[in-house]
Amino acid sequence: MKETIKTSRTAGYLEKMFRALNVRYFAGQLEEPIITIQSTPRAYGHITVAKAWRRGDTNRHELNIGAGTLDRPIENITATLLHEMVHLYNLQNGIQDCSRGGAYHNKHFRDAATARDLSISFDKSIGWSITQPTPELCDFIIEQGWSDIKMNRIEWRYTPRGAGSGSATGIQVPTPRTSSTRKYICPCCGNSVRATKSVNILCMDCGRQMIVAE
Repeated sequence: MKETIKTSRTAGYLEKMFRALNVRYFAGQLEEPIITIQSTPRAYGHITVAKAWRRGDTNRHELNIGAGTLDRPIENITATLLHEMVHLYNLQNGIQDCSRGGAYHNKHFRDAATARDLSISFDKSIGWSITQPTPELCDFIIEQGWSDIKMNRIEWRYTPRGAGSGSATGIQVPTPRTSSTRKYICPCCGNSVRATKSVNILCMDCGRQMIVAE
C-alpha cells in the first residue's frame, strides 16, 4: 500500500476504514458522513450533532479526526474513528449518549461502544469516554491490512481534555503512543506483518525468521 503522506490520500484512507467498520459493526446501516482532518485541540475527534455539510441533494454529519493526532498507532486511530461512529449510530437512533455540551459520556454510549469491540473506562469529568481498542478490534485491523498513517500536524500545545462545543461530541482520551500490536519484518526481503502478541513466524518467500521491528 502507498504511504498515507497526503491529506487527500489520508482522508480517502479514513473513508475506506469507515466503510469497513460500518459493515463489520453496524451492518452497513450508518449514514456516511463527510470525513475531515482538522485541528481539534481539545479532542481526538468529533462528530457533529447537526448535519453540517451538504453533498449533492443530501445533508451530512461531519466526522473529524484531529490533524495533530494522526501519527498515533493505527489501532488508536481506528478506536477514535469507531468511537465517533458509535456517536453517529446513537444520533441516528435517537439515543442521547452525552451531556454537558457533549463532554460527558453516559452509560448508553458505554454500552453501544463495548458491544463493538471498544474498551471503555470511566473518568469523573468526562464519564464513559476513555477509549482503547480491544484485542478483537486489533485482530480486525490486522485482517484488513491497515497500517499507520505517516503524517501529522505539529501542534506543540496539543492536550486533549474535553469535547469541543455543544455542536459536536468528541473523544477525550490522552493515551501514550504505545502500540497494541507488534510489527515483524523479514531481515532478507523486508516483508512485514503485524500480530497482537509475540509469535515465531517465518517469511515463506525467504525461509527466514521474521524479527520484531524496533
